[in-house]
Amino acid sequence: MNLSLVIVATMTGVATGVVFGLLDVPIPAPPNLAGVMGILGILVGYRLIEYFDVGVSLLSLLKV
Repeated sequence: MNLSLVIVATMTGVATGVVFGLLDVPIPAPPNLAGVMGILGILVGYRLIEYFDVGVSLLSLLKV
């Protein structure tokens, strides 16, 4: 994992959060721990599928 990419992503997220806060716009993500854990669960599930090398190509199934 590239540390500078993580830093840029974090800074971008913080800047976006500041702009949303200044404009009094609700953030487009669940504002509580359950929402964060749901997003983390999606990431973990995706990584498990990658690790075990299983999955289905939707584009192949749709003949695209």
